[in-house]
Amino acid sequence: MGLLSFLGRLLFVSVFVLSAYQEFNDFGVDGGSAAKALKPKFDVLSKHVATHTGFEVLHVEMKHLILGALIMKSLGSLLFVFGSSLGAIILVLHQAIATPVLYDFYNYDVDKKEFAQLFVKFTQSLALLGALFFFIGMKSSMPKRSSHPKKKAPKTKTG
Repeated sequence: MGLLSFLGRLLFVSVFVLSAYQEFNDFGVDGGSAAKALKPKFDVLSKHVATHTGFEVLHVEMKHLILGALIMKSLGSLLFVFGSSLGAIILVLHQAIATPVLYDFYNYDVDKKEFAQLFVKFTQSLALLGALFFFIGMKSSMPKRSSHPKKKAPKTKTG
């Protein structure tokens, strides 16, 4: 059962590891294509936040956001593969922050092609988020193993 669980976690984190690997190879000095794609989406989010809350979002270099996402995916994946709830929590934070920014279907009309594409990716990310929450819930509901195994009572002889 332990090996199957490990292989399942390994398969699950492959989504995060492969995307981190792609971002790392494309990173360059400016954050690569991920930074270029994120910039307009982040600007729209910043305007929404300023409009609805009155708070200005601090200026952040896109390459720093991409680097942060890369670190969260890499570290979270490494810890998660070995069964750590902390790794799952790091991946939850990444998904919770990145999903609504990257897959901003809500900025498009329902009849637009972009709406459908982004909505599908958004719901897939929600499925990953749900799986992470499930793992954390299962991990916290399992009884902890004692470092001192209980001694079995000796059997009484009948006879």
